[in-house]
Amino acid sequence: MQQRNTTKQTSEWDQTDRHETINPSILYYGTPVIILSTLNKDGSTNLSPLSSSWALGDCLVLGVGTQGKGYENLCRHPECVINLPDASMWQNVEALGRTTGSSPVPETKRQMGYAFCQDKFTAAGLTSQHSVQVAPDKIAECPLQIEAVVQHIRLPEHTSFMAIVEVKAVKVHAHNRMISEINRIDPEQWHPLIYNFRHYYGLGERQGENFRAEK
Repeated sequence: MQQRNTTKQTSEWDQTDRHETINPSILYYGTPVIILSTLNKDGSTNLSPLSSSWALGDCLVLGVGTQGKGYENLCRHPECVINLPDASMWQNVEALGRTTGSSPVPETKRQMGYAFCQDKFTAAGLTSQHSVQVAPDKIAECPLQIEAVVQHIRLPEHTSFMAIVEVKAVKVHAHNRMISEINRIDPEQWHPLIYNFRHYYGLGERQGENFRAEK
């Protein structure tokens, strides 16, 4: 049955495969949403929704806008928490969408309708939770929380409004419902929120597994 479905899908693509060269305004081609916790100057925690990140081992790379409070905080205090919401939390994430911890609001953000928000936990209906090894608070509702320390911040010459931030994971917290055995996450229980060309999606049905997948 799986083979027939795959063959049908391939056939449909063959029939409609008419590529055109385009210049898209966005390239968010489907990545997990994260909410980045950083430390404000007054000791409170700022929350920044991000859609650009990847992880390899204990190294994570984040794309952070240089106009935001998160970037300012990371430059001053190089610690953070990468909070990963599940698909059911898209409205909490969206509630943060037009907020900024920067006051006054940067002109470019003001023109896009952003407003200053001091307490983003309350604004998004989220609960702060003390971290173990870093100063910024975690988000209690997020099933995965990664405490991390900044290793390097780089401003690309071709994209000066974005910073590439490399961090090292120092503590990982997972909701117990997702833990299948010691130090293992059950992928059947983890449902990340996906940012797909500025629309929110969850995962579909499992299609298969990599040869290195945990058995």
